[in-house]
Amino acid sequence: MTIKNDTERADLIEGGKRLAVVLRALKEKVAPGVTAEELDDLAEQMIRDGGDEPCFLGYTPEGAKKPYPATLCVSINDEVVHGIPNESVKTLKEGDIVGLDLGLTHKGVIVDAAITVTVGEIDEQTKKLLIATERALMAGIAAAMPGNRIGDISSAIQKEIEGAGFSVVRELGGHGVGERVHEEPFIPNFGRAGTGPELVEGMVLALEPISSMGKAAVVLSPDGYTYRTKDGSRSAHFEHTILIENGKARIITA
Repeated sequence: MTIKNDTERADLIEGGKRLAVVLRALKEKVAPGVTAEELDDLAEQMIRDGGDEPCFLGYTPEGAKKPYPATLCVSINDEVVHGIPNESVKTLKEGDIVGLDLGLTHKGVIVDAAITVTVGEIDEQTKKLLIATERALMAGIAAAMPGNRIGDISSAIQKEIEGAGFSVVRELGGHGVGERVHEEPFIPNFGRAGTGPELVEGMVLALEPISSMGKAAVVLSPDGYTYRTKDGSRSAHFEHTILIENGKARIITA
């Protein structure tokens, strides 16, 4: 999506604020003993109570054999992304990390964001993984300015994650967003600066660094959605929707 008028811009910004409120509430609810389905129920209720629509529920991405069955993606420990919260019982326990990935549609405009949350106390290496991945997101955002290229975002993200001693999950990455859940361009979390499509004013993008504590390889679970690290190592994921305007990136889902 490229913002064309003040109405689209206002709807995008309002949608981002609403999504951020829901993600904050989900983060506060995360605790040992809470189930993934409880988090999913809360996300759907809050989105609908606000007059919006959950955009993941019923969405069928390219290549999928069935629509996604939930509002929220809940990915625990070695689950990288797209963990389904409501097809089996998934209960959070002390020391887990859980990725919460959520999108909503506000007045026809889609916004998308994700956070990785700790369940109680976690070990030092896992803390470093989360810090590095969130820093990578901010580095990618800083590189998202008019005249730069997709590769500048990709390179900035890769340097942060690998510089901290972790691996970049290469099969998955960011994307355009706004009119549909996934739009062009695809934004890899690795690459060479100065390459790829040029960034222009008005672009709406979802940047989402995805890292692994071990090796980068991932496998798709039999449910058709949940990616896991192949070696069973923990993974972290952070995401913001951004709008490129006035020579820099504005975080819409802050």
